[in-house]
Amino acid sequence: MTELAEISDYLVVGAGSAGCVVANRLSADPAMRVTLLEAGRRDTNPWIHIPVGYFRTMHNPDFDWCYRTEPDPGLAGRAIDWPRGKVLGGSSSLNGLLYVRGQRQDYDRWAQMGNPGWSWDEIGPIFEELETFQRGSGDGRGQSGPLQVSDPRLHRQICELWIEAAKAKGIPYNPDYNGPVQDGVGHFQLTVDKGRRCSAAKAFLAPIRDRQNLRIVTEAQALRIVIEEGRATGVEISRPDGSRQVLRARREVILCAGAIGSPQLLMLSGVGDAEALAGQGICVRHHSPEVGRNLQDHLQARLVFKCREATLNDEVRSLFNKARIGLEYALFRSGPMSMAASLVFGFLRTRPELATPDIQFHIQPWSADSPGEGVHPFSAFTQSVCQLRPESRGTVTLRTPDARDAPLIRPNYLSTQTDCDTIVAGIGIAREIARLEPLRSAISEEFRPAEDVQGYDETLSWARENSTTIYHPTGTCRMGADDRAVVDARLRVRGVEGLRVADCSIMPEIVSGNTNAPAMAIGAKLAAMVIEDRVAPALQPRTSYDRVA
Repeated sequence: MTELAEISDYLVVGAGSAGCVVANRLSADPAMRVTLLEAGRRDTNPWIHIPVGYFRTMHNPDFDWCYRTEPDPGLAGRAIDWPRGKVLGGSSSLNGLLYVRGQRQDYDRWAQMGNPGWSWDEIGPIFEELETFQRGSGDGRGQSGPLQVSDPRLHRQICELWIEAAKAKGIPYNPDYNGPVQDGVGHFQLTVDKGRRCSAAKAFLAPIRDRQNLRIVTEAQALRIVIEEGRATGVEISRPDGSRQVLRARREVILCAGAIGSPQLLMLSGVGDAEALAGQGICVRHHSPEVGRNLQDHLQARLVFKCREATLNDEVRSLFNKARIGLEYALFRSGPMSMAASLVFGFLRTRPELATPDIQFHIQPWSADSPGEGVHPFSAFTQSVCQLRPESRGTVTLRTPDARDAPLIRPNYLSTQTDCDTIVAGIGIAREIARLEPLRSAISEEFRPAEDVQGYDETLSWARENSTTIYHPTGTCRMGADDRAVVDARLRVRGVEGLRVADCSIMPEIVSGNTNAPAMAIGAKLAAMVIEDRVAPALQPRTSYDRVA
């Protein structure tokens, strides 16, 4: 094992949605040396930058960690795939490109749970600062940030019919669900700029790669955090040739490895449940039993309806149409290749007494068993229904003490009555909308679930046997004021100095929507706190490694 002579002020582990923002903000000070570590490759593959490229990159081990859960009782004993990005930009380089902040009440609740600084009044301006909303100014919408947010360039009739049917049910049209009110139906906003994906790497790293104080190291898998005398002083990494190296941090190590990677690294480094770590032969540095616990994810039930008119399923089946689609994208950066995972949204309430929406719809003018596996061989569209605030909690635990072995993921889906009631109610609302004009006339068959699946028990059984992740794992390094929380409100790991976590793992509760935009906001919030803490002399750590720098 070789120890590198180069010392950084900050080591950032993981170049995903949060890590790219952290590296951008901390390296803005030329006096601070920042090293950003990414286990995956550089984002040079063209499919990463084409919006519809997630069909090629998801489930591809060149770009995806290709995690798989353990068999889950809540899913009728099924194990399911959990894609996570393993490339510069992380999951923002292979996600569905949907830009959703979440509800203002989500962040107010975080603050009420004992996390000062995390209310909407403090987080809302961060979203505004990060983005350029290409439609123009709006309530709380940014116009000068590096992250480009745009409206879809693709529209399809079946999705417009869905909007009209939802309006017939009394659901209002909402032109900006990232504005003051989330409720309603409308068109998704996308992290797309002029027809190309605007990943975290594109937005926050590409413009600053010439900074002399920023070093980006790809194909560098973190094996453990080096903890000496209660302080994080470096990171041990493995390289493609099998060699191992230790990189040192003069000030702080910042984990941005995601809701799976960050708790795994903490446990491998001796921070976790002491009994479980000892059972793996890992030296315990700090007993923190909630590392890897509090796992939450959005489960989606994907309802498929066969259509009487052509959908994207038909458009992509012939070589001629594929050539036409490719030419349209090459010439105009428009058409199906500019498409995000969904075109139309719905944020709805399953019960009128609820203060905010508790389900989210993703409407897609195509259908497939899974992105990356190809579309169905018939005309169809999809209504994806997910519960926004699940009560169920799962775990991430070590499979082995080797970082190269994927951890054990147990989501524990649909393990509470509220979660079961909500998914059944959401499926019922989707079927109601499908039976309203003008959408009803365009549907030839309720394909999945079949029309004869009726009643609470049958619908819940269908959901257990068919639902899957919508790719939003969170909560495994929970932020909180109590001693059992993994990190405090300034994202410092309890029990270890010089170590913080900044990614979706710190969420005490999952946000009510997609998680890419909140991850970026978490990264920006972390960077601001690190800079604030650095100016206080009492919080400026000095180590023996200063003599090497």
